[in-house]
Amino acid sequence: MIAEAGLAALWLAFALAALQLALGVIGLSGRDALLEAVRPVAAVQGLLTVIAFGLLIWLFLRSDMSVALVAANSHSAKPWLYKFAGTWGNHEGSMLLWVTILALAGALVALFERRLNERTLMATLAAQAFIGLGFYAFLLFASNPFARLIPAAAEGQGLNPLLQDPGLAFHPPTLYFGYVGLSIAFSFAVGALVTRDVGADFARAMRPWVLISWVFLTLGITAGSYWAYYELGWGGWWFWDPVENASLMPWLAATALLHSVTVLATRDGLRAWTVMLAVVAFSMSMVGTFLVRSGILTSVHAFAVDPTRGSFILALLVIYIGGALALYALRVGTVREGSQFDLVSREGALVANNLMLSAILGIVLIGTLYPLAAEAISGEKLSVGPPYFNAAAGPIALIMVALMAAGPLLRWRRDDAKALLNRIAVPILISAVALLVLIILAPGTGIFPLLGLVLAGGLAAASIAPLWKRNLRRTPLFTWGMVTAHFGIAVALAGMACESAFTRETLVAARVGETQSVGPFTVRLDKVEPIAGPNWTALEATLTARRGDGKPFVLVPQARMFASPPTETSEAAIATRVDGQLYTVLGKEDAQGRWQLRLWWKPWVTLIWLGGGLIALGGVLSLIGRARRARKAYDRKAYA
Repeated sequence: MIAEAGLAALWLAFALAALQLALGVIGLSGRDALLEAVRPVAAVQGLLTVIAFGLLIWLFLRSDMSVALVAANSHSAKPWLYKFAGTWGNHEGSMLLWVTILALAGALVALFERRLNERTLMATLAAQAFIGLGFYAFLLFASNPFARLIPAAAEGQGLNPLLQDPGLAFHPPTLYFGYVGLSIAFSFAVGALVTRDVGADFARAMRPWVLISWVFLTLGITAGSYWAYYELGWGGWWFWDPVENASLMPWLAATALLHSVTVLATRDGLRAWTVMLAVVAFSMSMVGTFLVRSGILTSVHAFAVDPTRGSFILALLVIYIGGALALYALRVGTVREGSQFDLVSREGALVANNLMLSAILGIVLIGTLYPLAAEAISGEKLSVGPPYFNAAAGPIALIMVALMAAGPLLRWRRDDAKALLNRIAVPILISAVALLVLIILAPGTGIFPLLGLVLAGGLAAASIAPLWKRNLRRTPLFTWGMVTAHFGIAVALAGMACESAFTRETLVAARVGETQSVGPFTVRLDKVEPIAGPNWTALEATLTARRGDGKPFVLVPQARMFASPPTETSEAAIATRVDGQLYTVLGKEDAQGRWQLRLWWKPWVTLIWLGGGLIALGGVLSLIGRARRARKAYDRKAYA
């Protein structure tokens, strides 16, 4: 009965989404009395999807093998965490999570949004319902998560071993919150175009959703990078995998949108640009959804589904994005020009920053889709990897970092270039000193890592410059957010450059008792023995490592074997120190009784993820600061 109740909740939510769309469209056509009915309909729709998803979680926790999805993706012997997180560790469950967040976000907008005029809000909710309808139809007609298995399976097939990690409980939901937050921004943009209400109020209403989605995307990408880094045993933190790119592209668009919507909300500028970026950001989310679920990619991150479902998602992408672009083309002429600004101004720097983000987005999009298009046309399999992305996007990213250092030091509307040079003198000096030190102490550093470290030093100094000569206690929280996020970018850039420039690697076939060197460490292979886990067996190596004359410590990398489904994985053992990580992986035994060992010393690599955390923290501080200011303004207005 639980599965039937979940399916019934989905059907009711589908019907309410259709009703919400109909009420919004009819109300906008002249029957204003119907508009107020949209709010409760959206709220109940959100509640129903939460119930449906909660029931699916319960089916996984109780290992109900009469449900096809549970039998295909779980096992009664799995730890409860993997049963719980396994709910979305598959195609149907993750799509239900997507729809749940989509409907819940729409319900929150309906219940709490009070800044937009009523007609624009109703148009926004109608647009959100239109998006929801397509995904409800996809779930109910092509990907039913509650489908029964008759007869019930005696036991489940198990969760993909690569997903049997606590990261599964965190990484996908954070990305989905980010993707769906962009759907709200998209709906706001469509609603404002429909009612010709593109202005500061529209931007203030949309900005929190953009910030929330941007924070979650940042956290999701950062967590996913570290998860792949330690789980896959390959020693890298980013491979430009197509599905990695599918999460990066919405983040790039959301970053540009965040800056643009801030200009519109505070300075009434960049109106048409903001609307377009809202459409582009959600478009990238849809493109990512198509890539992951169409079956056209072979990736450790992708869901292996049939092309029919991919065609369904492609049709949704064409309808939503094509319709929004057509609406934009029809209505952009009615969007009044916003306030003017000089090229040398904070607005000018933000526009230049957004253009570079858009250029990087285009590079990533082309590099991701070109091999797929080439294979579809000619049948030839092509690979576009790190050399293309690094060479094409790297220089633009470095120029963008230099502009990022200058942007917050510029004044709004107009500024003087000479005055800017005086303000940025200290960051320039720090960059020059960093360049000199690196040339002397690390003469073989490559050009990109060298420039990355130099610019990271300058950006770190420039990011805290807005706090100079200010009363820190009275500095707005959103200013602290900007400072923290920009400083986080400097920290992450420094980590990326150090990892690229200074990593040391040792790949050997070692016998028990032999000692190897990697960077400042010596590593001895003491033994390799079999062990058993809850649902796996493994060969575990015991390594004794020592840094110089320091105290020895033990690392235990494993080569695991899972029976259900049959899979072999490498479990890296990582020792984290203040200045980097010693990363060790156990391979196979050869005919001479030697064991393959992969050893890496990665100086300052942890700065990459520390920087990602600081970037997200900056977004959270900005969100809280903006919310406080909005509440104070609302209280003053109510008191007056």
